[in-house]
Amino acid sequence: MVDMARVWDEHTSALLGSRDLPAATAKLAAEPSVLHLPAMTGAAGQQGLARFYAEDLLPHLPADLTRTRISRTVDRFHLVDETTVAFTHDRELPWLLPGVTATHRRAEVLTVAIVAYRRGQIRSVRVLWDYATLTAQLGLPALVASA
Repeated sequence: MVDMARVWDEHTSALLGSRDLPAATAKLAAEPSVLHLPAMTGAAGQQGLARFYAEDLLPHLPADLTRTRISRTVDRFHLVDETTVAFTHDRELPWLLPGVTATHRRAEVLTVAIVAYRRGQIRSVRVLWDYATLTAQLGLPALVASA
Protein backbone atom coordinates (compact mmCIF):
# COMPACT_ATOMS: atom_id res chain seq x y z
CA MET A 1 0.00 0.00 0.00
CA VAL A 2 2.96 2.29 0.60
CA ASP A 3 4.04 1.61 -2.99
CA MET A 4 0.62 2.70 -4.30
CA ALA A 5 0.86 5.97 -2.39
CA ARG A 6 4.39 6.53 -3.70
CA VAL A 7 3.28 5.89 -7.30
CA TRP A 8 0.39 8.38 -6.96
CA ASP A 9 2.57 11.00 -5.30
CA GLU A 10 5.22 10.65 -8.04
CA HIS A 11 2.53 10.90 -10.72
CA THR A 12 0.92 14.05 -9.29
CA SER A 13 4.28 15.65 -8.54
CA ALA A 14 5.47 15.07 -12.11
CA LEU A 15 2.17 16.22 -13.60
CA LEU A 16 1.25 19.20 -11.43
CA GLY A 17 4.67 20.14 -10.02
CA SER A 18 7.40 19.71 -12.61
CA ARG A 19 4.88 19.28 -15.48
CA ASP A 20 6.96 16.39 -16.83
CA LEU A 21 4.71 14.34 -19.11
CA PRO A 22 7.04 11.31 -19.54
CA ALA A 23 7.52 11.05 -15.76
CA ALA A 24 3.80 11.49 -15.13
CA THR A 25 2.86 8.68 -17.51
CA ALA A 26 5.66 6.28 -16.51
CA LYS A 27 3.57 4.43 -13.91
CA LEU A 28 0.31 4.18 -15.85
CA ALA A 29 -1.21 0.81 -16.67
CA ALA A 30 -1.52 -0.33 -20.29
CA GLU A 31 -5.08 1.07 -20.60
CA PRO A 32 -5.33 3.97 -18.13
CA SER A 33 -8.21 6.41 -17.83
CA VAL A 34 -8.75 9.78 -16.17
CA LEU A 35 -12.08 11.51 -15.64
CA HIS A 36 -12.76 14.88 -14.00
CA LEU A 37 -16.30 15.13 -12.63
CA PRO A 38 -18.66 16.83 -13.15
CA ALA A 39 -16.85 18.39 -16.15
CA MET A 40 -16.67 14.94 -17.79
CA THR A 41 -13.23 15.70 -19.22
CA GLY A 42 -10.36 13.27 -19.44
CA ALA A 43 -9.26 10.42 -21.66
CA ALA A 44 -8.67 6.69 -21.88
CA GLY A 45 -5.73 4.71 -23.26
CA GLN A 46 -2.05 5.63 -23.27
CA GLN A 47 -2.25 7.81 -26.39
CA GLY A 48 -5.51 9.49 -25.45
CA LEU A 49 -4.32 10.29 -21.95
CA ALA A 50 -0.94 11.58 -23.18
CA ARG A 51 -2.81 13.88 -25.60
CA PHE A 52 -5.21 15.05 -22.85
CA TYR A 53 -2.33 15.85 -20.51
CA ALA A 54 -0.20 17.51 -23.23
CA GLU A 55 -2.95 19.57 -24.89
CA ASP A 56 -5.79 20.10 -22.40
CA LEU A 57 -4.15 20.00 -18.98
CA LEU A 58 -0.47 20.97 -18.84
CA PRO A 59 -0.64 24.18 -20.93
CA HIS A 60 -3.72 25.25 -18.99
CA LEU A 61 -2.68 24.74 -15.36
CA PRO A 62 -3.01 27.91 -13.29
CA ALA A 63 0.36 29.48 -12.48
CA ASP A 64 -0.27 29.44 -8.72
CA LEU A 65 -1.99 26.04 -8.38
CA THR A 66 -1.44 24.45 -4.97
CA ARG A 67 -2.76 21.25 -3.39
CA THR A 68 -3.10 20.42 0.29
CA ARG A 69 -3.99 16.89 1.31
CA ILE A 70 -6.69 16.61 3.96
CA SER A 71 -6.88 12.82 4.17
CA ARG A 72 -5.77 9.65 2.42
CA THR A 73 -7.26 6.16 2.50
CA VAL A 74 -5.56 3.19 0.86
CA ASP A 75 -6.64 -0.43 0.47
CA ARG A 76 -5.27 -3.27 -1.66
CA PHE A 77 -6.51 -1.87 -4.97
CA HIS A 78 -7.44 1.80 -4.42
CA LEU A 79 -6.20 5.08 -3.04
CA VAL A 80 -8.53 7.96 -2.15
CA ASP A 81 -7.13 11.44 -1.55
CA GLU A 82 -9.25 14.28 -0.20
CA THR A 83 -7.48 17.47 -1.18
CA THR A 84 -7.98 21.22 -1.17
CA VAL A 85 -6.94 22.79 -4.47
CA ALA A 86 -6.30 26.53 -4.60
CA PHE A 87 -5.57 28.71 -7.63
CA THR A 88 -6.25 31.97 -9.40
CA HIS A 89 -8.41 31.44 -12.48
CA ASP A 90 -5.83 33.17 -14.68
CA ARG A 91 -6.48 31.25 -17.91
CA GLU A 92 -9.00 29.01 -19.59
CA LEU A 93 -9.19 25.58 -17.96
CA PRO A 94 -10.58 23.23 -20.63
CA TRP A 95 -9.97 20.23 -18.37
CA LEU A 96 -12.05 21.70 -15.51
CA LEU A 97 -14.28 24.49 -16.85
CA PRO A 98 -14.65 23.89 -20.60
CA GLY A 99 -15.61 27.05 -22.50
CA VAL A 100 -15.20 29.41 -19.51
CA THR A 101 -12.84 32.35 -19.95
CA ALA A 102 -10.54 33.40 -17.11
CA THR A 103 -12.28 35.29 -14.31
CA HIS A 104 -9.02 36.22 -12.52
CA ARG A 105 -10.68 35.31 -9.23
CA ARG A 106 -9.21 33.10 -6.53
CA ALA A 107 -10.72 29.68 -5.79
CA GLU A 108 -10.09 27.13 -3.07
CA VAL A 109 -12.13 23.96 -3.46
CA LEU A 110 -12.34 20.41 -2.26
CA THR A 111 -11.48 17.52 -4.57
CA VAL A 112 -11.60 13.79 -4.07
CA ALA A 113 -9.37 11.61 -6.24
CA ILE A 114 -10.18 7.92 -6.47
CA VAL A 115 -7.25 6.00 -7.93
CA ALA A 116 -7.46 2.34 -8.96
CA TYR A 117 -4.36 0.20 -9.51
CA ARG A 118 -3.44 -2.89 -11.48
CA ARG A 119 -0.14 -4.61 -10.64
CA GLY A 120 1.26 -1.49 -9.00
CA GLN A 121 0.37 0.82 -11.89
CA ILE A 122 -2.36 3.46 -12.08
CA ARG A 123 -5.33 2.00 -13.95
CA SER A 124 -7.89 4.77 -13.47
CA VAL A 125 -8.31 8.14 -11.80
CA ARG A 126 -11.62 9.82 -11.03
CA VAL A 127 -11.35 13.36 -9.68
CA LEU A 128 -14.52 14.78 -8.16
CA TRP A 129 -14.56 18.58 -7.84
CA ASP A 130 -16.82 20.64 -5.56
CA TYR A 131 -18.34 22.50 -8.50
CA ALA A 132 -20.89 24.44 -6.44
CA THR A 133 -18.13 26.08 -4.41
CA LEU A 134 -15.90 26.50 -7.46
CA THR A 135 -18.50 28.27 -9.58
CA ALA A 136 -19.61 30.45 -6.65
CA GLN A 137 -16.05 31.56 -5.89
CA LEU A 138 -15.39 32.34 -9.55
CA GLY A 139 -18.65 34.28 -9.90
CA LEU A 140 -20.05 31.89 -12.48
CA PRO A 141 -23.71 30.95 -12.84
CA ALA A 142 -24.73 27.91 -10.80
CA LEU A 143 -24.75 24.65 -12.66
CA VAL A 144 -28.15 23.37 -13.58
CA ALA A 145 -28.55 19.62 -13.91
CA SER A 146 -30.55 18.50 -16.91
CA ALA A 147 -33.32 15.97 -16.38
